[in-house]
Amino acid sequence: MAGTVLIRCMSRTLLSAAHGAKGFRTRGTTRFYWTTFRRTAIALTSGRAAFLVGLPTLSCLGYEAYHRVQSSAVVHALEKEEVLEQADYLYSCAETEKLYQLLLQYKDSDEAEFLWRLARASRDMALMPDMEDKQKKELTFEGFEYVKKALEKDEKCSAAHKWYAICLSDVGDYLGVKGKIGNAYIIRDHLEKAIELNPKDATSLHILGYWCFAFAELPWYQRKVAAVIFSSPPVSTYEEALQFFQKAEEVDPNFYSKNLLMLGKTYLSMKEKEKGLLFLTRAKEYPAHTLEDKEVHKEAVELLKKLV
Repeated sequence: MAGTVLIRCMSRTLLSAAHGAKGFRTRGTTRFYWTTFRRTAIALTSGRAAFLVGLPTLSCLGYEAYHRVQSSAVVHALEKEEVLEQADYLYSCAETEKLYQLLLQYKDSDEAEFLWRLARASRDMALMPDMEDKQKKELTFEGFEYVKKALEKDEKCSAAHKWYAICLSDVGDYLGVKGKIGNAYIIRDHLEKAIELNPKDATSLHILGYWCFAFAELPWYQRKVAAVIFSSPPVSTYEEALQFFQKAEEVDPNFYSKNLLMLGKTYLSMKEKEKGLLFLTRAKEYPAHTLEDKEVHKEAVELLKKLV
C-alpha cells in the first residue's frame, strides 16, 4: 500500500506539473501548452477575428500553414523553418493528431527541433481521453525514444532536456516504485540542465519547484519505503521549492495560476501565513481561462476558508 501511495506521489511530481503554464480545452479534456502562441489561439477560437490584424508575422505564417494542412495531415517539401512554424501553430491550436502526423514524417531526422516536438506530440496523443491503454503505453515509450534521439543530436537543446524529464516521468509509470524513484534523480538533472541552457524558461523552473515540493512533503512512512529501495532517496526542502517558484515568477510574472497557488502553499508549509495568504488570494483572483485555472481557484478558495 505504501509503495502504491509513493508511486502516486511521484507521478504527481511531474505529471501534474507537466500540464503547467497555459491551456486550452478540447475534446472534453484540458490540454496544456507551453507556447508563445497562446493569445493568438485564444483570439482565433473566441471569434475575435479583428485581433488577427495585430498578430506578429510568425503567427500569420502559422495561420496560413494551418489552412494548408487542413486538407491533409501530411505535408511534404516544406523547409525546416516553415515546418517548425506550422508545428508550433498546430500545437497552440491543440490540433494534436494533425501535429503528430506532420512531425511523424521527420522521425528519422537529425534535427533535435523536430524530434523533441515529435516526442511532445506523441505524449499528447497518449494523453488523449479515448486512447486505449496498449496504444497509450506504446506512444509513451515512443515519445521517450524520440526525445532521447533529440538529445543525442543536440545535447545543448534546452527544450529537449525539459521534455526528456517529462517523458521519463511518464515512462516511470510503467516501471514500478524502484524505477520511478530511480528516475527522479535523472529527471531533476535534466530539468536543471534545461534551466542552465535557458534560464528564462518559467515552466522548467515551475516543474523543478514542484519536484522539490513533492519530495519535501513526503510523509515519513513514504520516505521509509524509499529508503528501503535506495540508501539515499531523493530529498528536498520547502525552501528549495520556494526558490524555483519565485524565480519562475520573476522571469514571467503572473504566467500561471498554479505557480501562484504553489507559492501560497509553500509559504504555508514554511509557517509564513501572511505571505501564504497573499499568494493564495492572487491565485483565487487569477482569470479562469482554463479548466485548471478553475481548479486552482477552487483549491485557493478552500485553503483561504481554513485560514481566515
